[in-house]
Amino acid sequence: MSEGTVTISDKCIVVFKPSGKVIEVEVGTLLSEAAAQAGIELNLPCGGQGRCGRCKLLVEHGPVSRRPSAKLSPAEEEEGYALACQAVVKGDVILFVPEQEKIERRIAEEARGAERIALPLEFEWPLDPSIGKFFVTIKPPSLADNTTDFDRLRRELKAQHGISDLTTSLPVLKKLATTLRDADWQVTAVLEMGDSVSANRCGPYLINILPGDQTAQSFGLAIDIGTTTNVVYLIDLLSGRVIDRASEYNGQISCGEDIISRIIYSQKGDGLAHLQRLVLKTLKGLIDELVSRNRIRPEEINKATVAGNTTMIQLFLGLNPRYIREEPYIPTISHPLPMTAEEVGLNISPQGTVDCLPGVGAYVGADITAGVLSSGMYQTDALTLFMDVGTNGEMVLGNADWLLACACSAGPAFEGSGVRHGMRATAGAIEEIWINPAGYEPTYRVIGNVPPRGICGSGMISLLAEMFITGVIDKSGKIHRDLPTPRTRVGDHGGEYVVAWAAETAIGHDIVITEVDIENLLRTKAAIYAGFSVLVHSVGLQLADVEQVLIGGAFGQYINVEKAIQIGLLPDLPWDRFKYLGNTSVLGATYSLLSRELRREVAEIANKMTYLELSADNRFMDQFMSALFLPHTDTASFPSVMKLLEKVKS
Repeated sequence: MSEGTVTISDKCIVVFKPSGKVIEVEVGTLLSEAAAQAGIELNLPCGGQGRCGRCKLLVEHGPVSRRPSAKLSPAEEEEGYALACQAVVKGDVILFVPEQEKIERRIAEEARGAERIALPLEFEWPLDPSIGKFFVTIKPPSLADNTTDFDRLRRELKAQHGISDLTTSLPVLKKLATTLRDADWQVTAVLEMGDSVSANRCGPYLINILPGDQTAQSFGLAIDIGTTTNVVYLIDLLSGRVIDRASEYNGQISCGEDIISRIIYSQKGDGLAHLQRLVLKTLKGLIDELVSRNRIRPEEINKATVAGNTTMIQLFLGLNPRYIREEPYIPTISHPLPMTAEEVGLNISPQGTVDCLPGVGAYVGADITAGVLSSGMYQTDALTLFMDVGTNGEMVLGNADWLLACACSAGPAFEGSGVRHGMRATAGAIEEIWINPAGYEPTYRVIGNVPPRGICGSGMISLLAEMFITGVIDKSGKIHRDLPTPRTRVGDHGGEYVVAWAAETAIGHDIVITEVDIENLLRTKAAIYAGFSVLVHSVGLQLADVEQVLIGGAFGQYINVEKAIQIGLLPDLPWDRFKYLGNTSVLGATYSLLSRELRREVAEIANKMTYLELSADNRFMDQFMSALFLPHTDTASFPSVMKLLEKVKS
């Protein structure tokens, strides 16, 4: 084939290097779609919108139509680079795929043991899981007693355990006759006992029949499907003990780092099915890890309780999330009915129950109702603000009498996306920074005590606060370029501050923060601050009236309150009012798994909660614009920060 020649037919050949994979596609196919068809995974953190620039491919030969993009420099365009999500093939082409960015495990093996020790070990409420295991000895049939196998089992369960009205599924019935006879009529019946929230399993429901007495062990899973990270707890249903945990980055990250990007991706071709496969693959890996480490079989796990935001739950179930992002913002379902693991595709006991906890609206999901449950705010008299800070800023205000919730699109800036040298909290990430106001020289702490590769979310909060307090940037985030230090300079994207010189780093070039980065961070912090400000003001209260601020989510536990107040991410309240709760979503899922009463409670929380839609509220935009400055345009709301600034100046 010759360069610049378009094939006569509507088909063309695409060759991928260095893998050597070859595929035939239609003319006009996106390079990213061609790669997907060839089985080549590309990182599309923005969901294929052309906003992140991380899917660059080198066009070595052949015609490709490119769209103009600010994510490609003139030099890169001259070399032949193209964004895979924005360029289409016009004929036979040869593409070189650079090594893709690796998504590293959040938890290193050497740290895993210490984390397991910190798990909640005992359940503090009355233990009442919906899964029950009952050993039954059954009298074999005879000509004098020709009762059916299922009715015979029902009869003995009632006689020996007082269990009536048993029902089951066709897959269990198919194995019943053989299991009873092979086990010499001594079996363990595994039942989903049902409750008022399990409308399709409202009474005793046989989910498995096992040979012999297997009542000594019973296992369940509590799962948090986070936008960034998936977490799975392995639970002993007999003791209420958390046996083990595992976590991993959500495989969907390669198709979008925030929920909007993933919703957009889901509408392209096989996008929805691909996203479901990715999250199921991630969860399968975590479940395999847990069962292998604890020497059990997946079939011994009879129930999984699942929490996650509304979009994550819909993608997990394979439901089209399109209308979540289109006015009037309606999900397919907020209270999914329990279903079988086989239906969902989860690798536990096939007829085991998968119970997705209820959400409230398009952007306040089961992760928040689970968080309200596990935090206990639904039982307190104190005016409480609960926040789950992540790619989405979700928050709830209230107490035992009332609950008001909202969500804002905070974006993934504090998780590394949209920031030039941003990265997740893995080895090599700068997590804390201090700047000497005398010479503007920084010192920093790196995760893993290795040469730095970038800056994670807690490091960005720390850096932004230090730059503001020491005068490196003004209240609008602009860098003072006339300071007597080589750390401030003009780069390719305007003003920038050098955090680490190239010789200090593991990446071979300077680690900087730019004014564009700062602008993205300010938008994120402004959205979060505006969200809880509107919540408080909408009920006629002031932020000073809030008696406690509970911060959930994996990212929340790493926030430095002092630094977060200094940049206006958190309200200027006494530090003792702030409490970190860790992953409240998976903890709420754990509680719901272990107690039918608490499972009903989380449903009541969802029904009780009033959802405030910020996209239709003009007050949010007003508050957002006011919060785009450091710490805020209303400096009187941040007396401790103003006092500190005066102290530094003097």
